Amino acid sequence: MLTDPKLKSQVDQLWDMLWTGGLTNPLDAIEQFSYLLFLKRLDEAEERAERQANRRGKSYTPRIPEDMRWRTWTQYQAADALKHLKETVFPWFRGLGRSDSSFEKHMATAECKISRGSLLIAACKLIDQMKIAEQNQDIQGDLYEYLLSHLSTAGRNGQFRTPRHIIRMMVEMINPQPGERIGDLAAGTGGFLVNAYQHILRQHTTPDAQGRIEVLVGDQLRPDQREFLQSEAFRGYDNDSGMSILRIGAMNLILHGLRPPHFEYADTLNEEFTETAEYEVILMNPPFKGKVNQTEVSDSLPDNTTKSELLFVHLIVRALDNGGRCAVIVPDGVLFGSSRAHVELRKKLIEEHRLDGVVSMPGGVFKPYAGVSTAVLLFTKGDSTGRIWFYDMAHDGFSLDDKRQPTAENDIPDLLACWQNRRNPDFQAARQTRLAELAAQLTPLKADRLAHLAEINRLTFESAIAPESPPSSPPNGGEAKKSSPQRGELEGGEISATPARPYTDLPMVAEATVPYTTGPTEADVHAQLDRAKAELADLDARIAPLQAEIDQLTRHFWVDKKAVKANKYDLSASRYRQIPPDETYHEDPHVTMQRLLTLERVMREEVEALEVLIDDIQ
Repeated sequence: MLTDPKLKSQVDQLWDMLWTGGLTNPLDAIEQFSYLLFLKRLDEAEERAERQANRRGKSYTPRIPEDMRWRTWTQYQAADALKHLKETVFPWFRGLGRSDSSFEKHMATAECKISRGSLLIAACKLIDQMKIAEQNQDIQGDLYEYLLSHLSTAGRNGQFRTPRHIIRMMVEMINPQPGERIGDLAAGTGGFLVNAYQHILRQHTTPDAQGRIEVLVGDQLRPDQREFLQSEAFRGYDNDSGMSILRIGAMNLILHGLRPPHFEYADTLNEEFTETAEYEVILMNPPFKGKVNQTEVSDSLPDNTTKSELLFVHLIVRALDNGGRCAVIVPDGVLFGSSRAHVELRKKLIEEHRLDGVVSMPGGVFKPYAGVSTAVLLFTKGDSTGRIWFYDMAHDGFSLDDKRQPTAENDIPDLLACWQNRRNPDFQAARQTRLAELAAQLTPLKADRLAHLAEINRLTFESAIAPESPPSSPPNGGEAKKSSPQRGELEGGEISATPARPYTDLPMVAEATVPYTTGPTEADVHAQLDRAKAELADLDARIAPLQAEIDQLTRHFWVDKKAVKANKYDLSASRYRQIPPDETYHEDPHVTMQRLLTLERVMREEVEALEVLIDDIQ
């Protein structure tokens, strides 16, 4: 997620620069940017390797010829730099992969489409100013995602990346290990494969003296494990016939140390894709592009649907080896769809395999591309389902609007803690104890809130019928003279009322005498009402953090298979989540009726007073 406004501004500048320089096809602009970024990051990786060798007192053998390095050719005169890039750097660049590797195939037709040396140097200087090496994150995919946001077709074509923090969450939940074959059958820019590789390195890198891991070296891996990671562990596929995304994905894998990348062109739903029982782990976010052409779908997949999201889950089951694990993002419709294809897929996952978990995610996770609500399904091929673990996520650490700005609300750390301890009875007991403590604290506060709501309700009614000002005291204990009864006077223990302003304010009003009484004025009632509302606001402020903690503690829960089966295998978290309801204030019906009668009398008396007034005027 690209959130740095300065970096966004620089990317926008570069976009405009390439556009006005003749690259009017948006994908061409993105591809050329990716090539330059790749060459820049290759140079930065070479510099890091040199520094590490110097720190260890070891000699360093350069992996990149000096005249291919960014720091060298970007210092040439503009025309010479462009000529060198096209005639020398790009031919070398295309051959970075091993012979017959997927990288070599994807890059065979890669070319520099920048036509002016001045444009090339200006673009290179702008990339230098981005200081990508100093960013505390893997920034290339984020930059690419931001560039794609300029495309009106990006959301429709599925050409957008899964947010990095969601990828990391899924990888950590699946926890891939050395020796496992890991695949993504709709890999896009390769984010899942990159993060799975980094996860394994992180788990097998010795922390420094401060307990930190700053460089993922994987020093604890055995030589055979390291060789397997490089040669066999990772495999990705994408059906981008234009090759742009395949090239970007392949470059992304190389930049993260996977050489050569196994990143192939394939329509994995097609009958030509025949992989079966190939993977121990599959991590993916398949495109939700709606229906696919049934004639092009493999015969090994169900013929009762053309929805890509359903077909991809069936494909994953086919591609996993027995005992293999998967985390896949699906639109919410997969969880509760009532068609035969939807129900049969959920039944298959629960009855024939082990559905380990369902994570419901909020609707804004994929904005600005789409606002659709999504979920993560976690399952293991084979075995059987007993209970299903659910987590109802409300916040992912970013605003759920198109801007996706960082926020303090983030359920992901809690989600991961709950997942890792889902079978730990001590962890569960501690949360239940905390829930009981919170309930005990909230009970008197909520009772007090109900009392305040009742008082506010009463005072709101009284403010409507209270007099604007107190009546003046009658002389010698006599009777006060008024044009009509004042609002707020008691008659037989009940409240009566008159118009909002005294009739003495009107011309030619005949005086009438009524018994003198006292009572709270409209101002008095409003003062009491304001105090009650302020006290209620204070109560709400005290209740809110306690209630928020209860909401957090109840986001994860287990559901028995029988309950899910009884609901047509519905996997919606909202169907099963138990949320203690808040007691809502309701006025006693008898009190409500009495007030209605009082208001009716008030209106009748005001009408009568108006009739007297009209008669007097006439």
